[in-house]
Amino acid sequence: MVKRFFVTGTNTGVGKTLISTALLATARDSGWTTVGLKPVAAGCEVTDEGLRNADALSLLAQSSLPLSYEEVNPVALAPAIAPHIAAAEAGRRLSAERLAGFCRGIMLQPVDLLLIEGAGGWRVPLNERETFADLAKTLQLPVILVVAMELGCINHALLSAEAIQRDGLKMAGWVANQVCPEQMGRYHETLASLQARLPCPMIGAVPWLQNPTPEQAKPYLKPDFLMAKNQLTSGE
Repeated sequence: MVKRFFVTGTNTGVGKTLISTALLATARDSGWTTVGLKPVAAGCEVTDEGLRNADALSLLAQSSLPLSYEEVNPVALAPAIAPHIAAAEAGRRLSAERLAGFCRGIMLQPVDLLLIEGAGGWRVPLNERETFADLAKTLQLPVILVVAMELGCINHALLSAEAIQRDGLKMAGWVANQVCPEQMGRYHETLASLQARLPCPMIGAVPWLQNPTPEQAKPYLKPDFLMAKNQLTSGE
């Protein structure tokens, strides 16, 4: 059963790539073919091969299909700023349909698990009219929400969930990621509040990790989320 998801977060820097790569690594451990895509990446470094983004490279490393960097990250932008601003400065225009076209080309390949990672949160702009939400809507993918466990996260998570549902997409699950423990008082109470209020299952709770890797994060995710036959996926 092909499983495809769009991964978003409550903000930038919440650990979308960590969770995505950990899910991909979990699937690879079970012998699945995997692909992780990051259609737009801002904050790329200049290399001899061209602009390269650390998150996109991490997704490429966990993709079992032999893809090129450009297939994983077709739009690479140098400044670590909002993608639509970086694109404008580079003389490029982002659009949901064009980005969806890049993704559809990869989606045609035989793969068991495909994750498409957004940039920042749900309403990060692509251009004057569109946001990354429009990319997920164009592809009609169920959404995994990564919640940074920090002060204010309940509000951020519930607003994100409301927006996702209002846009007509299903929430497949959410992951709690403890990004800044010194700013998270009453962690367990907050986690329980989110579990009671978010309209989808919690598929993992990753604690603070000093130098997080997919292998470190894997044990804190629920593998049955991927393995369950009744799990919501695109095309069902």
